[in-house]
Amino acid sequence: MGPDASLKGRNIGQDFTLKDGWRMYHGQQVAGFPAHPHRGFETITVVTEGLVDHSDSMGAAGRYGGGDTQWMTAGKGVQHSEMFPCVYANKPNPLELFQIWLNLPARSKMCEPHFKMLWREEIPKVEVTDDQGRLISIDIIAGGYDGVSAVAPPPESWAYDSSSRIAVWTIKLAPGAEWVLPADEAGLNRILYFYQGVDMSLAGQNIDAEHGIHLASDQPVTLKNGDGEARLVLLQGKPIAEPVVQYGPFVMNTEAEIRQTFQEYQQTQFGGWPWPDHEHTHGHQGRFAKHANGQIEEK
Repeated sequence: MGPDASLKGRNIGQDFTLKDGWRMYHGQQVAGFPAHPHRGFETITVVTEGLVDHSDSMGAAGRYGGGDTQWMTAGKGVQHSEMFPCVYANKPNPLELFQIWLNLPARSKMCEPHFKMLWREEIPKVEVTDDQGRLISIDIIAGGYDGVSAVAPPPESWAYDSSSRIAVWTIKLAPGAEWVLPADEAGLNRILYFYQGVDMSLAGQNIDAEHGIHLASDQPVTLKNGDGEARLVLLQGKPIAEPVVQYGPFVMNTEAEIRQTFQEYQQTQFGGWPWPDHEHTHGHQGRFAKHANGQIEEK
């Protein structure tokens, strides 16, 4: 499942340099992020292209990609790995993903870990056209738009309560398309990431690709795309309004809780690692999820 290429000259174990068009990240043989722990927050992994192999300390596993999203509540502690298998020998194996870290409120930081798949076939998509018939497409991973709501998030998530106003959308605009992002409540964190395209005007201000834009959440904003298809990610939510102390893969409310987390991880390894290696991959099977209770989903 690793690249059929020499790894000479790479900083194996921490290869973040784009060399020959690809990176190994923390992988030794397979690119990706071998087993590592999390506590106190959630990872929302949105894969727009390519495949990810998931394995975790609860015994859950999965392969997902090409529009799928994995939503994992780390809660009181879990180890997981995200490896990027090369499944094709005769063509490129591109990967594009966003991993969004969503904090948990103090009441949920020590909840039981939870693993949920949002398959691309189930993620609601809204398609609208502007006055010139140009297409705007919105995948609703969290939140809602135009009367269409996302699949319910895990029960302990800050997103589970609709009053938190969490929104995670991926947005595509056809060349030249014009679209109004509607207003929401005041006081929300609201960011658009314009990650692919040529240029765009936003409320009359020119924005280049690969830029993030902070928005006032209670104001509608007009997006007018330039040449070429544009792709964006919208992130929005009401602040939890609690102290945040982060150390690497742990996000808690106090320094004492971070110290406790290190101590417990050293003692328990958050359940240990039930897989034969820390870069575990899933061979040549298709998209699937195996949950800790033994339930299997296949796509």
